[in-house]
Amino acid sequence: MIVRTLDEVTDTEADIKTPNWRSKRIVLAKEKVGFSVHETTIYAGTVNDFWYANHIEAVFVYEGEGEITNKATGETFELRPGTLYLLNDHDKHQVRAKTDIRTVCVFNPPVTGKEVHDENGVYPLVVEDDEAERTA
Repeated sequence: MIVRTLDEVTDTEADIKTPNWRSKRIVLAKEKVGFSVHETTIYAGTVNDFWYANHIEAVFVYEGEGEITNKATGETFELRPGTLYLLNDHDKHQVRAKTDIRTVCVFNPPVTGKEVHDENGVYPLVVEDDEAERTA
């Protein structure tokens, strides 16, 4: 059993900070459970383009307001507490935060914590060293 608090993650290498958002990675690939869990805050007034070409992501909004646009279709949806969006088709999307938006995100495959968004908003697929050894 793993029990972990946000305070234990705050200001560690699992607490990723950018000018537009902050992501506290609570469960990572090293836990070997098949997914990762993050508490992410997207800052008010920011516009964020993302594309998880190598991951499926589910996002549950529990605080704040904004919008998400599916960049392939142009459809825009309101984000507010109680909204969940699932990027089940590796959807290119844009999130615009009216207020700080606080979310819980689940990624499959799990992130290692070493990923950095590239110029397209994509996380590379990074696997833990021992996982690579098992699949080699």
